[in-house]
Amino acid sequence: MTVHFVGAGPGAADLITVRGLRLVRSAAVCLYAGAIVPRELLDDAPADARLVDTANLTLDEIVAEIETAHRRGEDVVRLHSGDTSFYSAIGEQMRRLDALGIDYDITPGVPAFAAAAAALGRELTLPGVGQTVVLTRVSTNSTAMPPGEDLATLGRSRALLVLHLAVRETARIVDELTPHYGPDCPIAVVARASRPDELVARGRLADLTELVRDNGVKAVAVIMIGHVLGDAPGACESHLYSPTRVRDR
Repeated sequence: MTVHFVGAGPGAADLITVRGLRLVRSAAVCLYAGAIVPRELLDDAPADARLVDTANLTLDEIVAEIETAHRRGEDVVRLHSGDTSFYSAIGEQMRRLDALGIDYDITPGVPAFAAAAAALGRELTLPGVGQTVVLTRVSTNSTAMPPGEDLATLGRSRALLVLHLAVRETARIVDELTPHYGPDCPIAVVARASRPDELVARGRLADLTELVRDNGVKAVAVIMIGHVLGDAPGACESHLYSPTRVRDR
């Protein structure tokens, strides 16, 4: 018996990986968070598979479901939105499974920031403009950020910031990042990337709060802040396909 942690992708059912889909098709038990993992991702599960929405379950209850499947010798697919390596909370589950001696493996998925970039029609690294992407979030009452990972510190790099779980903290984002990026820095808010109800809003850092409010964005969104999102007149062509490099191959 094995627990397969699977990155379900950003939302569109056809953005799960081939490996992830194969695991779903063969699983006896599928655990998924219905609040953020669309139900249609499970349409290919076996007709007799046990499908468990974990949105309202505690960690103890989730592990109990896995233990029950383990006793029955049934493989489990544990679906997480986006990619498993990023804000997925699989770490605490794996620690429990290690203690119980239950085998598991991990199948990565398409992360939300990649789907957001596709929705924007943007490459997030432009030669001469920006070569660094910082994936982060903001502190909340429930989860503080470690020392040195606050917005003011990260903003000093002037790299592209991709903020998750942050649409309720727009005023703080503007206050802390304006000194580093300037009020006219291009921004984008992408909600429900890759889904039929995807929303893309673009603007300036100074207008972030209004942009989020006026578009009714409340959750399942990423905020991108950086000059690579603009017209990028300083961008140069990649050396990868330059005549010199091609001749040297």
